[in-house]
Amino acid sequence: MPALIEEIVARLEALYGVAEWQPRQNPLEELIHCILSQHTSDANSFRAYRLLRERYPTWQAVAEAPVHELAETIRTGGLANQKAPRIQAVLKAIYAARGQYSLDWLRELPTPEARKFLRSLPGIGPKCAAIVLCFAMGRPVIPVDTHVFRVSWRLGLIPKSIGEAKAHDALEALVPEALVYRFHVALIRHGRAICKAQNPRCQQCPLQELCAYAQQHRTPSSA
Repeated sequence: MPALIEEIVARLEALYGVAEWQPRQNPLEELIHCILSQHTSDANSFRAYRLLRERYPTWQAVAEAPVHELAETIRTGGLANQKAPRIQAVLKAIYAARGQYSLDWLRELPTPEARKFLRSLPGIGPKCAAIVLCFAMGRPVIPVDTHVFRVSWRLGLIPKSIGEAKAHDALEALVPEALVYRFHVALIRHGRAICKAQNPRCQQCPLQELCAYAQQHRTPSSA
């Protein structure tokens, strides 16, 4: 399997380029942004995050704001009435655990312990925990979004029935640590460009002969 993963990454990077990890935000910023990004577009979540930071100078101010006011502030991100109390619950849980509105201390923990704490926060599932660990801390974990999940099961790396939540552990067990970030980014790029949810462009795919889905859906003209 490691050889197959290496081949998949090599072919996709030949098409999309090599992704190099760079820190984006600190762990708490990444976590709050992840909550805002759920069930909305990148443009809307970025705008909601910007409006939140402009209105509230500190995370304590966010935690203590009237929840209806916070919801109105992030309304552009969608599901504001659910996300506002979740953000406040997460901030209060972090403060209760550590006496500070910060997750920088997670950098000192081994990945399993850091993941366990993140997953213990209200409403934080495997994807948001993995996003914080991957993008804010550079840990070898795979955030499984819809693109990563779809490309992975079509390739036959994981069964479709496993679901996105369990796919995190399954894929991390398959992908060598040194390739985790590059694998993650390559699959996202491929899912957006070619391996689309509807009408995947299998004839343009450099993984066609490696892909279980493509082999099962070959037409006589492409055989």
